[in-house]
Amino acid sequence: MADFGATELEAFRKEARDWLEANFPASLRGRDNTIDLIEGATPTGDADLWRQRIGAKGWGTPTWPKEYGGGGLTQAEARVLAEEMKRIGATNPIQGMGPGMFGSTLLEYGTEEQKLRHLPPICRGELRWCQGFSEPGSGSDLASLSTKAEDKGDHWLINGQKIWTSGAQFADWCFCLCRTDPKARKHEGISFILIPMHQPGVEARPIKMISGASGQCETFFTDARAAKDDLVGPLNTGWSIAKRLLQHERNGMGGRTGEVRETIDIAKLAKDYVGVDETGRIADQDLRSRIIQHKMEDQAFRLTVRRATAEAKGNNSPSAATSIMKNVSMRVWQDRSELTVEIMGNHGLGWEGAGFEAEELEQVREWLAGKAGSIYGGTQEIQNNIIVKRILGLPELTGQG
Repeated sequence: MADFGATELEAFRKEARDWLEANFPASLRGRDNTIDLIEGATPTGDADLWRQRIGAKGWGTPTWPKEYGGGGLTQAEARVLAEEMKRIGATNPIQGMGPGMFGSTLLEYGTEEQKLRHLPPICRGELRWCQGFSEPGSGSDLASLSTKAEDKGDHWLINGQKIWTSGAQFADWCFCLCRTDPKARKHEGISFILIPMHQPGVEARPIKMISGASGQCETFFTDARAAKDDLVGPLNTGWSIAKRLLQHERNGMGGRTGEVRETIDIAKLAKDYVGVDETGRIADQDLRSRIIQHKMEDQAFRLTVRRATAEAKGNNSPSAATSIMKNVSMRVWQDRSELTVEIMGNHGLGWEGAGFEAEELEQVREWLAGKAGSIYGGTQEIQNNIIVKRILGLPELTGQG
């Protein structure tokens, strides 16, 4: 569908506004109604009603094709929809690795049967997916993975271990990298296979994180099975598919519309905790300057992402520039969290107890959880290497002095 002109976009804006007014539950307005799928949360009541309604409309995955359950919108229409959702205080409940990572990859590499089977439930928010990439001995050097999938004629037999498998204990499916040709060079003997999680031979063990959450797991495959047609793409081409999927992941982390994670008004927080001077400004001049600098960097990032999206001219495919967006968005998020706990002083160091407000404890956990942002989706150092080689065109560093 070609981009509409201004008149057509305004007509769509009215359509979106009218639909949201009629279908978004009033009880959810102004609340974050996303569901933490990695922690196993399940929508109930009006939150589940909202998931069903937007899923049926296809607007939870607005630019995906209608024939697979998506909204079939252009990028311009999707931006209008996002603006109207923000206006009414709605957030998209169709979240997780299905819509954020796997679905976009399947649209590009999957067969028609695979798309028709897997994409509609993702668009409706009915199934949970997890990612089987990293292993205990294969993190940054992911291509050295050893989990193997053996061709048994009518199925794949999978054995091995994955690590940091987010939400594995709650997932219905895993998109997994498996070694299918042990004799090939390490990048060339890997395949991308879809594995049902609810079967004998699959065990997910949650890992307790510093933030107190247990969203990541060790996942063990012991004679687990996958159907032959759950191979995505040609045999032994999984590395190329995985690289594409990671671009989609980083694209999501970077915030395609520039909407960086922001749960509080940091300037107001500083006025409440630190106080104001006689002119009504934050009393601490140094803190005031650092908050201003943070807000400038935040806004510059948001505008950069929006400009990059506009310059893409309808090309939905992420590029190596997602590495820049991922690194910057994580730094902005981490800087905000650091400032938040600093502003709260002693109240920003609590873990539990009657002396702390629920919002204070939440921000402490947010700060701790953010430490992983420099690692997941590809470490900051790996992203810097991608930027150096693929964007700046500089020679690869050898590590020698």
